[in-house]
Amino acid sequence: MNIREASERDFERIWPIFRVIVAAGDTYGFDPDTTEEEARRLWMELPRKTFVAERSGKVLGTYYLKSNFDGPGAHVCNCGYMVDPAARGQGLATAMCRHSEQVALELGYKAMQFNFVAASNEGAVRLWASLGFDEAGRLPRAFCHPKLGYVDALVMYKWLAPDE
Repeated sequence: MNIREASERDFERIWPIFRVIVAAGDTYGFDPDTTEEEARRLWMELPRKTFVAERSGKVLGTYYLKSNFDGPGAHVCNCGYMVDPAARGQGLATAMCRHSEQVALELGYKAMQFNFVAASNEGAVRLWASLGFDEAGRLPRAFCHPKLGYVDALVMYKWLAPDE
């Protein structure tokens, strides 16, 4: 598998992944009816960097990396990851997270924070915990799951920099 920075022309291969994941409404805080134009803005234009994970030229996953805060919190970044549902269980999210941690350090970030992880997304919660992310906060009933109703959202955090 190859993980590389996405180009503008990669969006046509990212969009089908984005569309199916966001339309499900069970993992991301994006509007399930997000348009292609808005998705391009959210995934390609607003982040500092966007990457794709591909195998044999096929995009199987993607992630973005952006600053979470400005000023005194500018050392904390935020990432979002999406894996094509047909490619789940192949270690793509793990590989993308590890890759994003390296990129974050190269860009000068010292920590990574996931702001809004649906507690019902047990696979993601388990994965982030296994990669060293701590549950830094719990927002009661903050995520409206399409089948489960209001579930908690988690703030997950990991210090990346070596101890100073």
